[in-house]
Amino acid sequence: MKKENVMLKDWFIEQPDSLFKNKTLSLPTKERFIELGKVIRGDILTMTTVAASGHPGGPMSSADIYIVVYSLANIHPSKIDNPSRDRIVISHGHTSAGCYSTLGRLGFFTIEDALTHFRRCGSIFEGHVEREVPGCEWSTGNLGQGLSAGCGFALASKIHKQDYNVFVLMSDAEQAKGQVGEARRFARKFNLNNVIVLIDYNELQISGSVHEIMNVNIKENYLSDGWKVIEIDGHNYEEIYNAIRKSINDSSSPYAILCHTIMGKSVSFMENAAEYYHGRPLTPDECHKALKEIGIEDRISFYKKRRENSPPPEAKKRVYYRPSVIETGKPFDCNITDKMGNRDAFGKALENIAVINKGLKKSSPIVALDCDLKESVRTLFFEKIAPEWFIEGGVQEHNTATIAGVLSIEGILTFFAGFGVFGIDEVYNQQRLNAINHTNLKVIITHSGVNVGKDGKTHHCIDFLGLARNLPGFRVIIPADPNQTDRVIRYISKEEGNFLVVMGRSKNPVITDTTGKPLFGGDYTFSYGKVEVVREGEKGVIMTYGSSLKEAIHSWEELKDEGIDLDIWNVSAPLALSLEDIEKAVFKGPIFTFEDHLVYSGIGIIVGNLIAETGMGTIFKKIGVKDFAPSGSTETLYLTMGIDSSSLTREVKKLLGVSSR
Repeated sequence: MKKENVMLKDWFIEQPDSLFKNKTLSLPTKERFIELGKVIRGDILTMTTVAASGHPGGPMSSADIYIVVYSLANIHPSKIDNPSRDRIVISHGHTSAGCYSTLGRLGFFTIEDALTHFRRCGSIFEGHVEREVPGCEWSTGNLGQGLSAGCGFALASKIHKQDYNVFVLMSDAEQAKGQVGEARRFARKFNLNNVIVLIDYNELQISGSVHEIMNVNIKENYLSDGWKVIEIDGHNYEEIYNAIRKSINDSSSPYAILCHTIMGKSVSFMENAAEYYHGRPLTPDECHKALKEIGIEDRISFYKKRRENSPPPEAKKRVYYRPSVIETGKPFDCNITDKMGNRDAFGKALENIAVINKGLKKSSPIVALDCDLKESVRTLFFEKIAPEWFIEGGVQEHNTATIAGVLSIEGILTFFAGFGVFGIDEVYNQQRLNAINHTNLKVIITHSGVNVGKDGKTHHCIDFLGLARNLPGFRVIIPADPNQTDRVIRYISKEEGNFLVVMGRSKNPVITDTTGKPLFGGDYTFSYGKVEVVREGEKGVIMTYGSSLKEAIHSWEELKDEGIDLDIWNVSAPLALSLEDIEKAVFKGPIFTFEDHLVYSGIGIIVGNLIAETGMGTIFKKIGVKDFAPSGSTETLYLTMGIDSSSLTREVKKLLGVSSR
């Protein structure tokens, strides 16, 4: 087996049952599978014991599923980024040892590295399935998101008109997650007939029996959502092969294969002992005993010594996503008399980009994903132009957010639009996993801040910036008016990486300079991180963004009439504020931050931290929302919450020691 390690994948390709073409599993392949099953289970035990960490029980029950899928699917170590390859998503990421062993034994990388450096800092072989590992499509660990990711890959195959299969390997316990149900319905609605789910049904989870912890009618749920279901012995290679082959050859439906397995399979004292071996590695003595029972040489001491004496190999940087190719066209200008919300400007810009690119052969596909809010978030403009690119996910934000992330790495310009409380608050975990997977997603959230008004506190997204600050790699843009919004949408359409663009609900007046000319119209171009000085003064700086800018300008006019002149800075990209920006502000005098956002986690905190880092002293005041707001008109709420122009004027005068008239 050791001598054949590098060429093992090629060996399977040369067999008649490669790509599941043969009517029955050939005897030579079955014999190889039996031997590989022993080796992989030995690797799982060795890997977790050497690391003194990990989950050995689960991957041993999934091992035979891994072997059949990875050995015979359309993937190859030399073409791990081939667009026409099959996609394999491991949803139960804690079974990583089994995944890594299988890939290593098939030649995707040197198996010795995984055995030595599993769960070690600096190694790509992390505790849960990691996309850095060749052959892994999607980083997982948070149970319940894998099927959504699989739906994303399957939808991408339809959009690109590519014929490949998507295999999603899952656990039984995670079937209780609501997102799994969302994904099942989505797959059926969009006829994702190339999705094949294989569920490791060992009937155990950390706390005991899946039937007692939270009983789920797995088979019935898939059937009721329009899937076809096959039940098999998950350790019988012929049954696994036959079920997959049947699924591939039936284009009428997505398939779920319920694989009855045994946790800890092949080691007598580990079998069905979830309380001991689900999340605990074996001791060296236990591992020696288990390896002897399987018939695998014990090399624990060798790998422990190797781990102590050699660093993990440097990982080769992988291409995280296929970049999209888009023409963005020329920006629109709103006149001073126009009444348009930023969300309207977003919808019109996206519509225009769709019109421009729809007839261009070299342009990438563009999709907009909606969760039953197309009129409110203005993606209905896009739908009218490109209905085939409009993806209606229904009231299923968790599933839709994950699918959007996957589409964005597949050479598709992807917009996910929703209210703030749905597009960032509700799906924070999904956006976090998107960030971990280095997606290329454009998230547009509307109805942010108390600007939403009468909808009330459940719909006032006043924490978007605080949440986005916790997502490494996400860039946040909060445009000030429709003109800047239009240019922002065109900008992010060309720029790679994750963006969160934030808007309110109300109409936004066109921001002008002191001569009455639109500030963000004409030749203005958006540059991420650039701070725009909207008004100039000598006695301090007001830093603001979005809908709060108009209130700040009203306050500036009131203060100027009383001889108090300050700068107003439009900080459209608050996460990009620099020490240099703050040093310039400090020299101006007192600094005020003013925002329609929780004062505890917004721009005020960002500025305060930067002031502390400069080591420079200044007067500093944060003005923002301090509690959930009730229903009411925007004007009433701004006054009630102390974020209207009069409140800002009062706070500035108070801090500067100027009495009100």
